[in-house]
Amino acid sequence: MQDSLSLFLDTHRHSDDAQIAHDLVRTAGQLALQMRQEGITTEYKTSISDVVTDADKAAENLVSKALAALRPDDGILGEEGTQRASQSGRTWVIDPVDGTYNFTSGSDYWCSAVALVHGDTSAPDRIELGAVHRPTTDQTWIGGPELPTTCNGAPLNPLAQDGNPTADAPLPGLAEVSLGTYLHPSWMQREEVLKAWLSVAKVPATIRMFGAASVDLALLASGTLGGWLQHSVKDWDWLPGAALVSGVGGTTAAVEAGGVTWKIAGTSGVVSDISRLLIS
Repeated sequence: MQDSLSLFLDTHRHSDDAQIAHDLVRTAGQLALQMRQEGITTEYKTSISDVVTDADKAAENLVSKALAALRPDDGILGEEGTQRASQSGRTWVIDPVDGTYNFTSGSDYWCSAVALVHGDTSAPDRIELGAVHRPTTDQTWIGGPELPTTCNGAPLNPLAQDGNPTADAPLPGLAEVSLGTYLHPSWMQREEVLKAWLSVAKVPATIRMFGAASVDLALLASGTLGGWLQHSVKDWDWLPGAALVSGVGGTTAAVEAGGVTWKIAGTSGVVSDISRLLIS
């Protein structure tokens, strides 16, 4: 890892935030992929599906050390425990391996992700950018509210919004699109949470549940998914992908229902449909 870190620092001494974010997630993701190919050690946190590996820790260590050297005044918040208070008002939010259960199972549905925000990460004043790298498909997304989202350097098409459908291509609602979502089996025992989730899940054309929020949101930004819904989402699972959705003109929201907070993303129409169903 030290060789990777030294090379990264030498290459990025004068890089801007977007270039650092783009290349950090790619470097971290490829490191994790290499470690998986060589054999990893897995530990369990809260359940059999809530796991962490030595690859998660190594990737987060690389990213946090790179940011400490290149952006010493910025804060850091990492899923695997890295924390540093911000002196600049900016914080980098790190998810070294999002979808770790998939990662340990040999699936390709996982990624490395990072976001840069201003203010409190749980309620940021502004999301600057997000970057997501999916190693097994060699795709890297980067974008934000003022940074049009790209995938491998190619601009993504803006998501349709309420203000620009045409008579020949009306804006699809929730019933006409696929919904990326997730509800852990343990939460299905909570009647109020299950009821809220089912109020939405019974409406879309189809549902996709793959277990890696940042990949889901990157695919939403790419137009592969039509909407997204999940409750009690951690900052590192939400902020990188939310930035990508914002970078294609998408809408994000947070809604209280069933005693939990649901994060929502999609076109303004789809987000409106989901919000209405949750609180009805």
